[in-house]
Amino acid sequence: MSRLKILTEHIHKPEITGIEGYIKNGGYRAVEKALKKMQPDEVTEEVKKSGLRGRGGAGFPTGMKWSFIFKGSDKPRYLLCNADESEPGTFKDRLLMEKIPHLLVEGMIASSFALGVRTAYIYIRGEYMYILHILQQAIDEAYAKGYLGENILGTGYSLDLHVHPGGGAYICGEETALIESLEGKRGNPRIKPPFPAVEGLWGCPTIVNNVETICKVPFIINEGGETYAKIGIGASTGTKLISACGNINKPGVYEIELGVPVEEFIYSDEYCGGIKGGKQLKALVPGGSSVPILPNRLITKTAKGEPRLMSYESLSDGGFATGSMLGSGGFIVFDEDQCVVRNTWNFSRFYHHESCGQCSPCREGTGWMEKILHRLEHGHGRMEDIDLLWDVQRKIEGNTICPFGDASAWPVAAAIRHFRDEFEWHVLQPQEATRRNYGMGRSAEPIEQVTA
Repeated sequence: MSRLKILTEHIHKPEITGIEGYIKNGGYRAVEKALKKMQPDEVTEEVKKSGLRGRGGAGFPTGMKWSFIFKGSDKPRYLLCNADESEPGTFKDRLLMEKIPHLLVEGMIASSFALGVRTAYIYIRGEYMYILHILQQAIDEAYAKGYLGENILGTGYSLDLHVHPGGGAYICGEETALIESLEGKRGNPRIKPPFPAVEGLWGCPTIVNNVETICKVPFIINEGGETYAKIGIGASTGTKLISACGNINKPGVYEIELGVPVEEFIYSDEYCGGIKGGKQLKALVPGGSSVPILPNRLITKTAKGEPRLMSYESLSDGGFATGSMLGSGGFIVFDEDQCVVRNTWNFSRFYHHESCGQCSPCREGTGWMEKILHRLEHGHGRMEDIDLLWDVQRKIEGNTICPFGDASAWPVAAAIRHFRDEFEWHVLQPQEATRRNYGMGRSAEPIEQVTA
């Protein structure tokens, strides 16, 4: 079945990386249209009509976010692209920047025009240094063609675009920590308010958007916000890039129309191709390491028995008691032989290492969670450790400056909620646990065969 590809239609064409190949395939039409035929507010209005939501994880309406930018001062405004893709399980933005960098450049130009921005930045993850050079080449080509710089296309609008590498800190994916880092400071999140739209980079009005979000803007300008809004389902409009990995036959990045059934996404040959080795599905992390894990019984159907869909609303149906989040689209699949305790410990190691240390609940709590999970995983756990772990995560959530604390606590809470008997088994069978002898019998709910 042929699916609409907004971002990836031309991505496998070798010539698309360069500006001539990009223009040949319809590139920079949105810049021409926006700068020559539209007013800035008209561009923002089309983005509002589209229903586009931020693709970095939070899913906040992009047009609404743009409308918050403070226009009551003579301070310069800034647009920052968050390319600090560091969420475990997420690698979608890398594909766009590596294969079709001019799409991001075009999106930055059109978005900057809408926001009245004259200087914009792409803040890229430090480990993506090779991609930084690809982006820089694309930016240089855009300058040479007159799409960047002074008096773009003779319209009177000017824009300078810079790409800036981070230092490899996950916390800089949080927008105010990103701003601090861009200013040359330690990447610590700021207390809000004031919000970046009012007082961001160097104290000036600033909008921060994710790579995938920015890359959607050219399509919306070219085809119209209403056309984009017809794609997807309900308030989950458009398409979404999903980074699929884990125990599946076809890991990779897939562009889906929001609303595709989760069961179809996992088992169809068009997407993940089913569970590797013919094994059974045990658990799923649908939106990157920070979102709650789901057990088999809640993956393809909601607690109400309705088909679970790849959409913001369906994946969150039931709240964290029986649902999860679409998040950044880091889709991690676990088969029947994977250990939830070991996976949760691995995530906790990451969050402990990446905490900026500014807030005591996060700084101390992530360390406690890692130590307790290490103890359970390595055969030294006590039954009371499970309740202690629950208590620690509960005291982190909602008690930190930024959502990092929540992101570290949610995976632990969901793992205990849905797989408590697996934690108990680690206490009762420590020798088996240290041998990594896991299986279907270790999950909290009986594994039921799921067919496409």
